Amino acid sequence: MNAAPPPQRSSFLGLLPWPERRAIADALRTETIGGLVLLAAAVIALIWANSPWSGAYEQIRDFHFGIPALGLDLSVGHWTADGLLAVFFLVAGIELKRELVVGELRTPATAALPVVAAVCGMVVPASLYVLTATAGGGSLDGWAVPMATDIAFALAVLAVISTHLPSALRAFLLTLAVVDDLGAILIIAVFFTSSLNFWALGGAFAGLALFYALQRFRVRGWWWYVPLGIAVWALMYNSGVHATVAGVAMGLILRTTPDQDEKASPGARTSHLLHPFSAGVAVPLFALFAAGVSISGAALGEVFTRPEPLGVVLGLVAGKILGVFAGTYLAARYTRARLNPDLAWADVFGLSVLAGIGFTVALLIGELAFPGQEAGEHAKAAVLIGSVTAALLAAAVLRRRNTVYKRLYEEETVDADADGIPDIYQRESATER
Repeated sequence: MNAAPPPQRSSFLGLLPWPERRAIADALRTETIGGLVLLAAAVIALIWANSPWSGAYEQIRDFHFGIPALGLDLSVGHWTADGLLAVFFLVAGIELKRELVVGELRTPATAALPVVAAVCGMVVPASLYVLTATAGGGSLDGWAVPMATDIAFALAVLAVISTHLPSALRAFLLTLAVVDDLGAILIIAVFFTSSLNFWALGGAFAGLALFYALQRFRVRGWWWYVPLGIAVWALMYNSGVHATVAGVAMGLILRTTPDQDEKASPGARTSHLLHPFSAGVAVPLFALFAAGVSISGAALGEVFTRPEPLGVVLGLVAGKILGVFAGTYLAARYTRARLNPDLAWADVFGLSVLAGIGFTVALLIGELAFPGQEAGEHAKAAVLIGSVTAALLAAAVLRRRNTVYKRLYEEETVDADADGIPDIYQRESATER
């Protein structure tokens, strides 16, 4: 008799089968799932930090461990902000490089409107914060907090709503958010670096130069790039410059155009590999340990009575709308730049509201602007309130726009003739003739 096959054991806390792992990774590459995971982490952080187990949350967040060989001894919260978030900025840097080489930013004509919108969407919120803080006698240290738009959250909201919205709207938002992130990274590097270790900084630049040379001479193999990337990150951290700058620098160096013998460029392969980790692990863990703000009725009241958090809320909600929309309109009105013909100004207004979602990078800048201060907790609460408000307003505006486009789509479908050609195309053909 043949012996019965041994029973299969469940792999508790083990690796899932390959098809399931691939399905999860593919899901995390979509903006909708990534944004929902990020939202879930933020909600868990808020509930945990305001529960009877808040002490355990603080102990885990403040627990220190390090790598002595690299001169690192950080808390769990700092590891997520300085370490894991560098992966997010690496993926953002690759996306920015792609936009510069083959995307919307490759020609000045197509890049003008979203670039102007991004710049105005940073300047106006910062100015509004300064005005609010000055009028209330508050600190100006948080001027940069409301400047950043969160790519993951904004694209997630758009993806959930966007069943009939023009694809040009997503391209506009992506370009705006990428330029916005670049501006935030420059601000972190320039304004939130207290002291510099020039030896470590020189070593970081030498590592980036070697990274560039490896790409230039088409050297392949992760065993070259992973140790070098970790060394560059550690040197950047020890130099005094925020370590996430190393991530975006390496992302900008990676090639985004494939050679003839390549199916995909190094940048595309790296982004494809790291995006699930960034969306499913790095950014949610950062949110888990950054969004844990103790919120009470008095604390919520202080958000709207103290000048610093009030400036953050006004900057994210009102400042982004005014900056992005007015910047786009003025650029289209007084320059040769033109709005994409697939978009209406009502779409741009909805996108302007959506740009007020400033979660990940805004929380990071808030930590850097108010390190270990009570104002930092107020700024975090203000970022959460402003981002949620912007998301709800944007959902209402864009859902209405989606209804309009859905009705137009249905009318064109009904008006199609027997050959399946909508009347609108027949009218265009008649006009051309």
